[in-house]
Amino acid sequence: MSAGADTSRFRRYARYVRYGQGGGLTAEGRRRRELTRLAVVERFEQRVPVAVIAAELRVSERSVQRWRRAWEAGGVPALASRGQAARCRLDDGQLAELDRVLEAGPAASGWEDQRWTLARIRDLIAARFTVQYTIPGVWYLLRRRGWSCQLGARRAIERDDGAVEVWKKEAWPRVKAPRRPSAAGSSSRTRPASR
Repeated sequence: MSAGADTSRFRRYARYVRYGQGGGLTAEGRRRRELTRLAVVERFEQRVPVAVIAAELRVSERSVQRWRRAWEAGGVPALASRGQAARCRLDDGQLAELDRVLEAGPAASGWEDQRWTLARIRDLIAARFTVQYTIPGVWYLLRRRGWSCQLGARRAIERDDGAVEVWKKEAWPRVKAPRRPSAAGSSSRTRPASR
């Protein structure tokens, strides 16, 4: 594949995707970021202004300046990915066990309701694996594992849908105020006869 094809493919990608702020990138995400850094080399050699590069690649000018300094100091190898920012504190077996526990639900772990919170997961990791995480660290870990933030529907567990339907059909029509008659009238409340 030619360098021009890589560049055009990258431009299509960069036009539609903004990079997430923070960490927690997968290997694929790190590869994409590295492609972005490598795409700037061609522009550096052509002396394209920093602002133009940043706009084309949809990154901050500060990042482009940092990449230029690294490129000038060490060439293309200086722009290569250094790998994951922080090594995961849990091994593969512990991560698999954490996934199983999360899938079983909070009730299976001793909580009364069915909500996993980051604080609960942090406490669970500390109790089971004797590893300390911060709440943002738990969030990054879960994102890397494919978990997402979800909000449950606000419904009472005791809700009886059948009773709700009966109430809507029988009680609601009695409670609801009757409609006003659609007879000719006035639009003015102060002068009823003016129309």
